[in-house]
Amino acid sequence: MASTASSRAPVVKSGVAPLRKGQGYSFLLRRLHSLSGIIPVGAFLFEHILISNATTISGPAAYARQVRFLANLPLVPLLELFGIWLPILFHALYGFYIWYRGETNVGDYPWTGNWLYTAQRWTGGIAFAYILWHTWTMRFTGIDLHQYPGASFGKVQAELNSPLLLAFYVVGLICASWHFAYGIWLFAAKWGITAGEKARQRFLVVCLGFFVVLSAAGLASLYSLRERFPQQPTDPAGSHLVEAGPGST
Repeated sequence: MASTASSRAPVVKSGVAPLRKGQGYSFLLRRLHSLSGIIPVGAFLFEHILISNATTISGPAAYARQVRFLANLPLVPLLELFGIWLPILFHALYGFYIWYRGETNVGDYPWTGNWLYTAQRWTGGIAFAYILWHTWTMRFTGIDLHQYPGASFGKVQAELNSPLLLAFYVVGLICASWHFAYGIWLFAAKWGITAGEKARQRFLVVCLGFFVVLSAAGLASLYSLRERFPQQPTDPAGSHLVEAGPGST
């Protein structure tokens, strides 16, 4: 006969559900969500932070050359639509759905896994807002940077002159870097690349190091834009002078 104590066992609040195989389209959508976070969204962030934005350290002319190179790639509108915007939109919207369906209980169980789960959700939301703002202002407002790449440096500088936007850029950059770096760790775990607890722990250290590198490169770019160079022109005539390089008339 069951004891009274066993029949009144305390109910423990549920936490983050373990990974399951998934049912119906769930498994496929989650795999596509995981894959899209690496290719092409992650690849885009890698190029944007570590390659394109890093050229700001060399000055306005170098940054203008990089922007012109990207603008002259073949089928740019299609590359942007199918290689950047649609994948980002899918990854973000399905990520919000996963966040809505999930449960977190860091208040009751402040374990490392719970904190990492929560951080991944919040950094993803902030990074999405940051990408939307940066894309809208740089790509679709003001002077067309594809036509006048020399205005790119000055256009970003103009935004960073606002302390609030500067803070938003710093927070957004760090959140995007974290979300991508820890997303690589999640991808490797979910796809069976890191088999075993020790392999996952070691790879987590690698991913945290990558997060530091991404953040440092991005913050160095912001510093160069705001502190190392004077305000650059954002008009068509000034754009041509920037592309011509220092000493041009």
